[in-house]
Parts: sequence; structure tokens; C-alpha cells
Amino acid sequence: MNLALTGKHLIAGTWTAGKATFDSAPASGSARAYAVGTPAQVDAAAKAAEEAFWSYGYSSRAERAAFLNRIADEIEARGAAITEIGCQETGLPEARLNGERGRTTGQLRLFAQHIEKGDYLDRRHDKALPEREPLPRPDLRLLQRPIGPVAVFGASNFPLAFSVAGGDTAAALAAGCPVVVKGHSAHPGTGEIVAQAIDAAVKACGLHPGVFSLIQGGRRDVGQALVQHPLIKAVGFTGSLAGGRALFDLCAQRPEPIPFFGELGSVNPMFLLPQALTARGGEIAKGWAGSLTMGAGQFCTNPGIAVAIDGPELQDFVAAASAALEPTAAQTMLTDGIAAAYRQGRDRVRGSAGVREVLTSTCDLRNATPYLFTTTGKDWLANEALGEEVFGPLGLVVAASGFDEMVAIARSLQGQLTCTLHMDQGDTETAQTLMPILERKAGRILANGFPTGVEVADAMVHGGPYPASTNFGATSVGTLSIRRFLRPVCYQNMPEAVLPADLL
Repeated sequence: MNLALTGKHLIAGTWTAGKATFDSAPASGSARAYAVGTPAQVDAAAKAAEEAFWSYGYSSRAERAAFLNRIADEIEARGAAITEIGCQETGLPEARLNGERGRTTGQLRLFAQHIEKGDYLDRRHDKALPEREPLPRPDLRLLQRPIGPVAVFGASNFPLAFSVAGGDTAAALAAGCPVVVKGHSAHPGTGEIVAQAIDAAVKACGLHPGVFSLIQGGRRDVGQALVQHPLIKAVGFTGSLAGGRALFDLCAQRPEPIPFFGELGSVNPMFLLPQALTARGGEIAKGWAGSLTMGAGQFCTNPGIAVAIDGPELQDFVAAASAALEPTAAQTMLTDGIAAAYRQGRDRVRGSAGVREVLTSTCDLRNATPYLFTTTGKDWLANEALGEEVFGPLGLVVAASGFDEMVAIARSLQGQLTCTLHMDQGDTETAQTLMPILERKAGRILANGFPTGVEVADAMVHGGPYPASTNFGATSVGTLSIRRFLRPVCYQNMPEAVLPADLL
């Protein structure tokens, strides 16, 4: 099996070069040249995807399940090569890449099982009532149908699970939607090998080659052309608030607006309730330090904020968290740009009124070290910037003057992916007061845990009110995410001979 990197795009089954190239910036090893995408290549990929939809969008669930399983098999067959290039490009450890590859293949296989069951189709049938008065009722049947070609943007922080064959791609392909991926320039080699796996699966399953294309990173005009292409019917995105909001606005400004499912930013606050803080504040502090620094803090569910009522117990918690964070060695961040943004976020927090630095460290170049700050509830409420995400291992403890101020802090939050309650039995009444607020703020609410593990399962929600995501009714993880790429169609008095097979 030839796994040599071509440095090219994959457009409808053909590896395609371009006039311009960019060099990768690996954490280790030599840089490689990759083709820069162009709007013309976006156009070719989108047109091929539309052509593929006329067959793939009407394929059977069994055929699509076999395709998803074959992609997973082909990725596993290239596992060693993916891990090797992934470690070089991102600086992530081998164990992390291997685990993420397992998550990627696991969610592909989960979607295969999900669509074979057929529950996602939400099939409904209201039988005709010809004798009903004053008016008869027609025969009505409902079925969820795929929407058409989907654009997916690879994420910087998950080179596998949220990128070329990640959750957005898996959900779209499961729904019956061809996919055009814009690869992330932080890990183009990893993306290319995964694209090789998908290409092999397309050929093995005898599918139209336009069902999948990969256009490597490049200038902003590639992303703009992709979301504005009239044949693209939805977009999946994981990335920065600024970049995601710009693309969201472009989707809304199209002559035919389309949904933009963007996961953008979250500080994932934890509320430390009094009984839990008293009984096991030190234990919670150690767990928080581990979650905060996991993967150099480069998780969208990184719990950057801890809120508690001020007092000796909170001061003990801060001291324990500082002691747990202090031995953490410098970690390599995914890109130079992410490392620079982390330092800018640190400086923004450090320079805010009322913020005190508890744990300081030194980080430069592509390295990240942890920081810990504290502030009062009053200063938090006076400064919206303290609620903005810092992508990296930085923690901020907010000391509320009392429970009323803790409630005010909860109410002040922007939309979040997660909120966490650390509570004991004696905190139940306090938690009950906070719950209605947190339900309005987050897509997932945890008790006595840390949000940096996102299970791929039927009940998972990875999304939330803006700016956590651009569509509060959607999730980008779990089988429910397939709904983003489907729409309901009603069939009235339709003869069975022309009904979709899934309705019979």
C-alpha cells in the first residue's frame, strides 16, 4: 500500500495540484509543500458533489453503512502512518493520536449502526380519514431526507476526530450528503492520508467519486468560495469565534441562505457549591488542574472558569489548584498562531482590573505553561472580557460575595458548551436554584466531573447557545448530529410505487 504524500488536493477521485503551494509548519521533522486551494477547485468539487448526490443521496441505508465501515477500515489500515505524520505536524503525543484515531473510526461505525436501525428517519404516517367531517383528511407520510452537498472545515485541535473524516463528515455521509472538506493547514499531511483512506473506500464501494473531496488549506478566498457556492447546502465548522462568525455571516448573506453549524468558543464554567467545596475542595482542585492542562488546554471543553463563594475554603482551593498546576511542564501547542493567541489571552486577563495572578510562568515560541488568576464576582460582572475564551491551560477563579452574586454570575454567562456543578447532598437546594439558569446557558450540564471528555453517544450534546455554537438546536457530537443534514419531507396521497423505499 502506497502512503506517499502527494501534497495535492483530492477532487472527485483525482489528485490535483495547483500553481501555488504552502509549506507546513510541523512541531518536529521537515516541512512539506502542499497545494494551495483555489475558488476554481472549490467550484469543481461542489459540482462533482452535486452530481454525486443524485445517486448517493438516494442510496440505501445498508449501502451507506457499508461505506462508513469501509472508511473506518481504511483509516485503521493506515494507522501507523497517520500517527507518525500527526505527531510531527501537531506535537501531540502518540497515545493521543492513537486514541483520537479510535474515536474517529468508532464514530464512523456508530453512524453505520445508527442509520441501519432507521430511527433517525422519524417516519410518521397519518392515515387518510375520507369520512371525517367537516373535511376529509388526506393520507400523510413524513420522512427525513438528505439536504445535498455539505461543506466541512477541518479543526486545528483535533486532526482526526473533528477534521477530514471527523464527526461532521461522518454525520453528513450517513445522512446521504456528499462532502467537500477544507483541510486545516496545521495538519495537511494527516488530512491527506485520511483522504486517501476515504478515496479507497469510495472506489471499493463503487460510489460516484464526487461523494468526497478534500481541498487543502490556503487563502481565505477558498473558505469564502466554499460557503458561498450555490450547490453547498450546509456547513460544519469547528474553530475560532472570529473566523466562524465571518463565515456564518457569509452563509446568511447568500441569495439562498444556508445553515452554518459552527462550534466557536466556550469557557465551560464550574460552580463549586459550599458543601462540596468544604468536603473535598482539594480533590476538586487537583482534578481541575488535570483537566485544565490536558492537551495543553487545547480542548473546546476546557474548564477555564471556577466560581465559588469567597471564604477560607475557596482560598484553600486556590492554593491546592496552584500547587497542582505548578509542576506542569511546558507543552507544545498545535501551531505558532495558537501559542501566540494564548499569550495574548493571558495578557488580556492579567491586565484586567481586579485580577490577581496566583501562578505565573514563562512560555514562548510554541510552548504553553499554565497560569492561574483570581478575581471577585464584582469585577467579573463589570468586565465582559473576562468571560471570553483563552485557548490554553489558563484558569480563572471567581470569588462571589455570596449566593446571590453566584446566581448573578451564572445569569451573566454567554452561551456555553458545558457548565458543571460540583455538589454534595447538602448542596441540592442550591443546585436546584442554579439549574434553570444553566439549562439556558449550556448544551451539557455535568455534576462532579470535568467536561474535557466528550462521549460519542446517542444522548450527547456538544453545542449550546451562541457563541458556543451558531445553532443552539444542534450538536456536533453523537448520533443526534445527523439531523443537521436532513430535512423533513411530507408525502400527501402518494402512491406507494413512487414513495421512497424507507417509507414502505
